[in-house]
Amino acid sequence: MDTKPFSLLKSRRDFIRQAACTALGTAALSTTIRDLRFINAAMAQTPVNDYKALICIFLSGGSDSNNLIIPVSDPDYASYAAIRTPVLAIPQLAALPIRPANDDGHSYGLHPNCPELQTLFGEGKLAVLFNTGTLLYPLNRSQYYSSGFKKPPQLFSHSDQVMQWQTSIPDQPALTGWGGRCADLLAAVQPDARVSLSVTLAGANTFEIGNMVSQYSVSTGGAIALSGLSTNSAARLKAVTNIMNLTYPNMQAQAYSKVAAHAIGTADLLNGAIASTAAANYWATPFPNTTLGNQLKMAARLIAARSALNMKRQIFFCAVGGFDTHTNQTTVGNTATGAHANLLGELSKSMLALQRAMEQLAIPNSVTAFTGSDFSRTLPANGSGSDHGWGSHHLIVGGAVNGERTFGRFPVHAINGPDDTNTGRWIPSTAIDQYCATLASWFGVTNTDILRVFPNLGRFATSNLGFMS
Repeated sequence: MDTKPFSLLKSRRDFIRQAACTALGTAALSTTIRDLRFINAAMAQTPVNDYKALICIFLSGGSDSNNLIIPVSDPDYASYAAIRTPVLAIPQLAALPIRPANDDGHSYGLHPNCPELQTLFGEGKLAVLFNTGTLLYPLNRSQYYSSGFKKPPQLFSHSDQVMQWQTSIPDQPALTGWGGRCADLLAAVQPDARVSLSVTLAGANTFEIGNMVSQYSVSTGGAIALSGLSTNSAARLKAVTNIMNLTYPNMQAQAYSKVAAHAIGTADLLNGAIASTAAANYWATPFPNTTLGNQLKMAARLIAARSALNMKRQIFFCAVGGFDTHTNQTTVGNTATGAHANLLGELSKSMLALQRAMEQLAIPNSVTAFTGSDFSRTLPANGSGSDHGWGSHHLIVGGAVNGERTFGRFPVHAINGPDDTNTGRWIPSTAIDQYCATLASWFGVTNTDILRVFPNLGRFATSNLGFMS
């Protein structure tokens, strides 16, 4: 925006749009008759005294989880290496071994750039969920090829799979995300909250769109204040504030002034609340100075300010791109380089720093971080990378996680095998509905309301996968 104060007023529509995106907090923008069911459910929630936060870490582009979790026992590794060699296979001895408490007869390792994840797994603070993805109904290979069984539309498409993952409603137009629907249900437990329950560190997203609760966008440097109106420009700020406080006979002008005042006030409130954690050495375990590291660091700072902001429940959205690795996925003979290896190293360091920050704040069991992605990638290489896949392995980190365990079923690594569509794309054995509903239940969505958030959940045998205590 133009920094000249009166140019801020040149377009009421543009101003309201920007201010609403940056600082509307918990204010509802619109309500329809259809939305009343969420209002009624939210009002029925029992007040809570504890604090919980969910942090979605979205790996944008489709992360190749075939190299995140590697089968390392001899027969399993031979199948893996026969298909991934020579370009993509991680050497058997380079994989970082993990020893799940629930022995399924197989052995697994993590990518060699993920020693921090290996540490978290050994501490019982990391669980691995195998082969989950978008599904309409449970599906096997023969059903995949049958016209009598429904598949999610537009499989292997980035935009469609991101939308389906973040809404958890693949078979109908979705106006809200599953995180937004959770926020709608739980906003009533914190009526005195001073900012939105939904906070995004990565810009606008589908996951946090709700009917009543608006996502609040925060940068890695703090609240996004209106240009030219920071508290450092006292005279300009006072002038615009005085204008906003005037009484206007026109309803549009009145709404404009309220949004502007709210935007200015919320930014100052939040930036003041997180000021005490601004020092570079505040965190005992430093966050990496990377895209994801800086986002998670700001989430930690906001969590540290939870009492000042009267928060009992928070949902955060973080995202890092670059996972669409059609090329330069890894370097033959050196597993520590290549685009995907570097991204996994960033993920590993960032997730450990987040968990250590929560331990420093003495709330290690109150915050759960989990990964999501468009899809995984094909097991065979396409040259120097891999192509769009489907079922993917995911990570759940936190003190409340039933860690040092794996959940779900690992796919058989065979082209045209029982878990393959036909090119090394795994048919998910677990639906994201089940994955996300397990997180939502821990967060506080009741058994009565869980189907409001995940309307297709009843199609699957298990609604809670058990990876949360």
